[in-house]
Amino acid sequence: MRFLAVALALLMSVGVGAAPVAAEPAARHQIGFDKYSLTLDGRRQVIWSGEFHPYRLPSPDLWLDVLQKMKATGYNAVSVYFDWGYHSPAPGVYDFTGVRDMDRLLDLAARVGLYVIARPGPYINAEATGGGFPGWLSTQAGRARSDAPDYLAAADEWLTRIDRIIARHQYTDGGGSVILYQIENELSATGTSQQNYVAHLHDKVRADGIDVPVFHNDKGRNGIWVPASSDVPGTVPGKVDLYAFDGYPGGSCHTDGTPGSPNAAPDWGLYGPGGAKGGASASPNTPGFAAEFGGGWFDYWGSNGTYPCTAVREGPGYERVFYGTNLANGLTIQNFYMTFGGTSWGWLPAPVVYTSYDYGAAIDEARQLRPKALTMKEMGYLIATVPQLSTMDRAAAVTPSSAAVKVYHNANPDTGTQLYVPTHSPSNATTDDTFTFPLSTPDGSFTVPQAGTLRLNGQDAKLLLADLDLAGQHLVYSTSEIMAAAGGAVLLHGRPGEDGETVLRYTTKPRVDVLAGDVTATWSGHDLRLDYRHDGLARVRISGGGRSDVTLLLADDATADTFWRVDGNSGPLLVRGPDLVRTARTWLGGTALTGDTKRPTDLEVWGARGLLLSWNGALVPAVPTRSGSLRAVTQLPGPVDPRLPALTGWRTAPGSPEAASGYDDSTWAVADRTATNSTTKPPAGQPVLTADDYGFSTGDVWYRGHYQGVVPDQLSLRYGGGGAGMLQAWLDGQYLGENVLPSALASPPTTGTATFTVPESLRGDGPHVLSVMVRDDGHNEDGGVNDAHKEGRGLISVTLNGTSWRIQGGRPDPVRGPLNSGGLAGERDGWHLPGFPDRDWAPATVPAATADPGTTWYRTTFDLRVPAGQDTSVGLTIGDPGRPRSGGHYRALIFVNGWNLGQYIADVGPQHTFALPTGILDPHGRNTLAIAVTSDGGPGNGLENVTLTNLGSARGGVPVHLVTSPGYRCQSLC
Repeated sequence: MRFLAVALALLMSVGVGAAPVAAEPAARHQIGFDKYSLTLDGRRQVIWSGEFHPYRLPSPDLWLDVLQKMKATGYNAVSVYFDWGYHSPAPGVYDFTGVRDMDRLLDLAARVGLYVIARPGPYINAEATGGGFPGWLSTQAGRARSDAPDYLAAADEWLTRIDRIIARHQYTDGGGSVILYQIENELSATGTSQQNYVAHLHDKVRADGIDVPVFHNDKGRNGIWVPASSDVPGTVPGKVDLYAFDGYPGGSCHTDGTPGSPNAAPDWGLYGPGGAKGGASASPNTPGFAAEFGGGWFDYWGSNGTYPCTAVREGPGYERVFYGTNLANGLTIQNFYMTFGGTSWGWLPAPVVYTSYDYGAAIDEARQLRPKALTMKEMGYLIATVPQLSTMDRAAAVTPSSAAVKVYHNANPDTGTQLYVPTHSPSNATTDDTFTFPLSTPDGSFTVPQAGTLRLNGQDAKLLLADLDLAGQHLVYSTSEIMAAAGGAVLLHGRPGEDGETVLRYTTKPRVDVLAGDVTATWSGHDLRLDYRHDGLARVRISGGGRSDVTLLLADDATADTFWRVDGNSGPLLVRGPDLVRTARTWLGGTALTGDTKRPTDLEVWGARGLLLSWNGALVPAVPTRSGSLRAVTQLPGPVDPRLPALTGWRTAPGSPEAASGYDDSTWAVADRTATNSTTKPPAGQPVLTADDYGFSTGDVWYRGHYQGVVPDQLSLRYGGGGAGMLQAWLDGQYLGENVLPSALASPPTTGTATFTVPESLRGDGPHVLSVMVRDDGHNEDGGVNDAHKEGRGLISVTLNGTSWRIQGGRPDPVRGPLNSGGLAGERDGWHLPGFPDRDWAPATVPAATADPGTTWYRTTFDLRVPAGQDTSVGLTIGDPGRPRSGGHYRALIFVNGWNLGQYIADVGPQHTFALPTGILDPHGRNTLAIAVTSDGGPGNGLENVTLTNLGSARGGVPVHLVTSPGYRCQSLC
């Protein structure tokens, strides 16, 4: 026993972190490129990247969780938008601490072993408020995304700050793993002003020390902003090194949330139409580069909730067809948007999205791997295993036996390795088709398969290799797809129940031992042909024949997906069983692994050192097998029930004191400006009321208008509210009603006019007070380069001339940032914060049968006791998640430990469940929940049932420290 303890200590002492891409900080590295691919220190590399936005996961320790999951599921790069507005509450003020620590993010990416594509804008779009512009930018006179001096000065201010961070993490100087840098995004205007702007951005980032290749992302393949090396007619050159484009061609979901029919995969490279609008053909001397290729799609206020459907519509079949077609077309830099979508918490969403930015991505909002993530793993591992895919030309046309099938055929000009990609013809067909195809290499000519059946059933494509040297073997061809090679084993896979055929060449007849499964071996000439069905896991040990010994693992897809290829300190390992393998470290006597299990599971390792094996720090008894692996003799344990508590002990207080006629607004700002740079100017003679002009850019804003005279029988209030924005009004303390902007549209109206009939009793001559609250659900994006982000928020105009106005909004939280809080009285007074003294509030029952008009606050606390060493993702659910809309005319802001984690709108929908990130949520202690309910008032318009929901549990995870969450006392002292 003492020996085991000492051995485990030695095993753990070598550490469990993955080797970073940049191993030696002082070493210089070279990044090059040609028409085929990027080269890193002369080594060609297919970039298989996923999009991840750290600002949509406000718990920095969880960044490591997501990055490790990306690495484990086959990605070798991460693309990161940096949101200007997330870091800057005011001109000249920037915050890169806490949840905004981008140094930490880039350190983690290098530590995990992911290259980084940095995308700092200045404009990012990204369905973020203002497209990533800070709220204060909306008051500038000059046109954004142009060479206007005031805009360039502001953009330079941002770039100076963010480039200082990115420059420290470049692959070229050994400081990190940043290999590409994007200037601007989807800049569709190409006039002189934009030409000057792009050149300015290029020169600015170079002056800031950015020396990796620079590119722009062209929305929709218009051939704009191509490098000078392109001479393709119809293109627009820009000061960039690479040309990149985006596309989201994968099909959609019906409005009822069910999958639509698949689309056909486009040819945007070698097999495309060519020319300026053909995708990669716009820049024939640089690699095919999809800076954004659809990994899902966003959802909008008032939909029926399409994220689960999108994850299916753009699921495994879509990935195989579309991403495989991209590989066949020579797109060797692919970034999949999104891979983890996360949460548009606080006031981060643009008007076109609600809180959840799940996106139907491979990793869901609760950080759980979807089935489509495992297909990405299959393809990503293939790319890592077969570097020859980085250099491919079109090869001789291949005619399959069935007209219902087409086969892309490429060849590596250096090694002769051949890639065959059979798809349906057309590729959006979902029929069940069998076929053969001719294959000719220096090894001979064959009709494939020689025995059995090759088929495409449903939405499917296959990535088949021929003439390939791998793991000491020579592959003539295989109708199985290669997934990984490590530790003397090669893993191949195919669709469940389909036949497979693998042919290997040897100088002499090798020994073949079928260790498991039903496999037939045929020896002819110098070729060993294995025929089998993809059903579970077959194991074949091949020895002799003039080559090194190898174990072939022949699996169906589901079984193959239980394997993990993980880079250890002494080379790659192949691990079977767990739900995730994060890291591996080996030494002469053993192997230490970390990862997750979601249920009791096997553990088997190829490439392990010695006989000692540990999992998450605990020794695991293991024995060697005939397959060349080390197998645990008992299963790894899974998670336990976290026993989430019921939410009780609610207390409540009214939250719209501003509505009262006698409320003291003397400290509020006077709204009396006469000029604005907003695109929604007031009528002549009326004051400027738009909130941004008074420094209020997020959330709710209150107005109080003092009027002397007779009030007309109707009042009309024009306002800007963003997506599903809302206005409520009171006259002399009496509620007039509310107006909600229409939703259920992908591009919803963001301004509107509320018209209220004034009760006769309130129309008389005398002093009157009109109290108005406007909910701002985000600034427009500026995708059209037309200053759309300057559209007014809050009141724009009111048909009550002669009114004197005062305005009050929120102030930035010094820790949680500028997008956390709005201007509700409760927010201004800290009612959402931990420690607020709510003892004098009235006890409350939730669900509430009715509500008063305006805002009502609810508060409670709850204790969590998630077991140590377990990662449980917790959600908060309001109402019935089985119904997109409840019908109640109210909305709720959800604050957990002071953090605004989302907005629920009962009669708009569709979101009912809100992810609560661990770190903001204390999984081992007390948490404070505050909900601000803004209602139209009356029965049926009160807060529905509120529960905690287990969104996924795993034994394992990463260590998570609590995010700094100042409480009420701190705020009052600060």
